[in-house]
Amino acid sequence: MNIWIRADSSYSMGTGHIMRCLTLAGGLAARGGQITFVCRELPGNLADYIRAQGYAVEQLPPPDDPSYAAFWLQVDWRTDAMETVQRLEGAALADCLIIDHYGIDKRWEIWVQGKVKKIVAIDDLADRLHQCDLLLDSNPSAARDRYQGLLPAYCTKLTGTCYTLLRPEFRAAKLGLAERDGSINRVLVFFGGTDPTGETLKTLQALQHPAFGNLQLDVVVGGMNRRKEEIAALCSSMPQASFHCQIDYMANLMQKADLSIGAGGSTTWERCYLGLPSLCIITADNQREITALVHAQGAALSLGKSNEVTAHGIEQGLRTMLADPARVRGMSEQALCLMGEDKWDEVIDRIMGGDYGRPKGLQA
Repeated sequence: MNIWIRADSSYSMGTGHIMRCLTLAGGLAARGGQITFVCRELPGNLADYIRAQGYAVEQLPPPDDPSYAAFWLQVDWRTDAMETVQRLEGAALADCLIIDHYGIDKRWEIWVQGKVKKIVAIDDLADRLHQCDLLLDSNPSAARDRYQGLLPAYCTKLTGTCYTLLRPEFRAAKLGLAERDGSINRVLVFFGGTDPTGETLKTLQALQHPAFGNLQLDVVVGGMNRRKEEIAALCSSMPQASFHCQIDYMANLMQKADLSIGAGGSTTWERCYLGLPSLCIITADNQREITALVHAQGAALSLGKSNEVTAHGIEQGLRTMLADPARVRGMSEQALCLMGEDKWDEVIDRIMGGDYGRPKGLQA
């Protein structure tokens, strides 16, 4: 099966879309899928990292019009669709195109639809129209159907935390997961692949307080974090801190940790899957809903938006957790309850499966 994936990463955008697509690519490749990524050449992109994982990458040219700098695609959507179609036309007919991009909507998908047998859209905002055959959104929502009116009638929806894209290492870690008793001895610090707002340094500033000298710290950064040398140097001055860069053993660290301090992005569901309580900081607008939900469910404590959170605020949040083991234990239990049954196999089966019922006039 010939599968293409359209997703981007950059210093400002982060790496979450690419990382979850790599997780999905791994599952599809294991079932015989031939995977090709289509990524725009943006500062801080992960094209080399994707290739190092064994996948082909078709790179779209870097943007040249600054008037689009504030847009997710950083070029006009027509330009992006046309350049993607050019890549698709230069290869064998694509069986499936997976799109994970906030800048792509129904207009782009209609442009490309005739070149692929099926389109899979990965979304977590539910803020725009899609013309896709399969919609995948792992976020829970209080709304009964937040995609009502946004999808064609023939689209299959896979929504909810049970469809979270988790690497195999997380399933392996969960098998050996011990019940958490609420005590905090080991803390994991991770704010995504690029940490554009500098939360890791802010958190380390808080953790330098003598009151936290007995805590064992695992500090994780992505390879594209522009402050990683500064963070590594600071960790080296803290005897209890271990520095980790661009790792493939995150699940192991989450399994060992008693508390995480991190962002409210897609890593939220990895933490919940392993029942790891967390102090969450919102580092992007698309994290507001997720963070509010896990906070309301008692699975995490939200400290607020990054520009409003200080090192002192993090210190106070950590003190609150240390003083209340019963609350920390309850957060772990609530996190596990949020995830429900793991339906990873259904995701792969649906994508690798056959026709979704797209009307004949819209078929490739």
